[in-house]
Amino acid sequence: MTYPIFPRCNRKFAFLSAIAAVLFLALAGCGYDKPGEAQATTAAQDKPAAPAAAPAAPAAPAAPAAEPRPPITAGDAAPGNADGSCNEAATGELPKEGATAPAPGKKGPKVKYLAGEDPEYAKKHGWPVKYPPPLPGSILPYKRIVAYYGNPKSKKMGALGEYPKDEMLRRLKGEVAKWEKADPSLPVQPALHLVAVVAQGEPGKAGKYRMIHPDELVNEVHGWAKEIKGIFFVDIQTGHSDIREILPRFEWILKNPDVHLGMDPEFNLIKSGKIPCKKIGTYDAADINYASGFLQQIVKKYNLPPKVFVVHRFTRNMVTNAKNIVVRPEVQMVMHMDGWGPPWLKRDSYRDYIVKEPVQFTGFKLFYHNDTKKGDPLMTPQDLLALIPKPIYVQYQ
Repeated sequence: MTYPIFPRCNRKFAFLSAIAAVLFLALAGCGYDKPGEAQATTAAQDKPAAPAAAPAAPAAPAAPAAEPRPPITAGDAAPGNADGSCNEAATGELPKEGATAPAPGKKGPKVKYLAGEDPEYAKKHGWPVKYPPPLPGSILPYKRIVAYYGNPKSKKMGALGEYPKDEMLRRLKGEVAKWEKADPSLPVQPALHLVAVVAQGEPGKAGKYRMIHPDELVNEVHGWAKEIKGIFFVDIQTGHSDIREILPRFEWILKNPDVHLGMDPEFNLIKSGKIPCKKIGTYDAADINYASGFLQQIVKKYNLPPKVFVVHRFTRNMVTNAKNIVVRPEVQMVMHMDGWGPPWLKRDSYRDYIVKEPVQFTGFKLFYHNDTKKGDPLMTPQDLLALIPKPIYVQYQ
């Protein structure tokens, strides 16, 4: 069923930092790109395994001094976009209770490693994790996936829709080349990551605060991925729908061996009943286990290679009971650090929400615009390769 176009939600938020203790909340746009208003929220809370250990992380080199951090200031109101979305609009910086950032001009205490780069910290929390031996045809850990994210119906949701098709594919190839040069030891697999179900700021006829894009659009973008010998991700933002109702609808495309899944807790607001883009949503391990179980059934039913399953995360409460997430041989789990901000804050969030609660593989998102909007540099492949564990899924928005 095709739903009318209502104001849509995308993208994205920044996140809590343990060291700077700051919550960056950037609300994704509701509407084909319609002005929205961001509202701050709080976050609080959350593997089974099998034989065969993932490759051990190499020791990190001697540490540089910690990056200077900006003072915490009251955030500006979210400006929104001209056509209406809250896409990539931010409420600003919210200090965590009881924490302060270094005063301007003063150096913080020296540390041996930057956040997210300490091998002892990673080891303490269970890295490298143990998981089932990769089945034949597995992408991970034999390749690094480099993906463009978004929707071709919107220029504000990410790189996938910001540029005309040919230019977008050319740019993605450029990022793939950078990663191949930065880490020649690991082949790079290009990918397109399409938001096929988009959260909405209005209930719509179904009253579910989400829009399911037509199959024709999904097929079209899948075809673009094939043109560059890439893989394809279907990403789902449920709004007020249950993932158990939405996911089976996409079996028709997931039965292809080159099609994989993304699931975004940020836009699952059933429990709170709140409107997308006004609050951050959440998934429990039980929801994630349902989705991975569904993928497992598809792999077995159609005799496919394992599916890659990407779960977005940038706050503690976006994924609850993470320790109960089941790792299955047929499904390769990627916990994906999805928030935006300066490099030090992204490292902090990677440490606090990804490294601290290991599942299987890790991902990291880079925002061309939001990461750099305050003058900070976009993190490079070399920056991400210094993290432990090294992200094996890298997404550009």
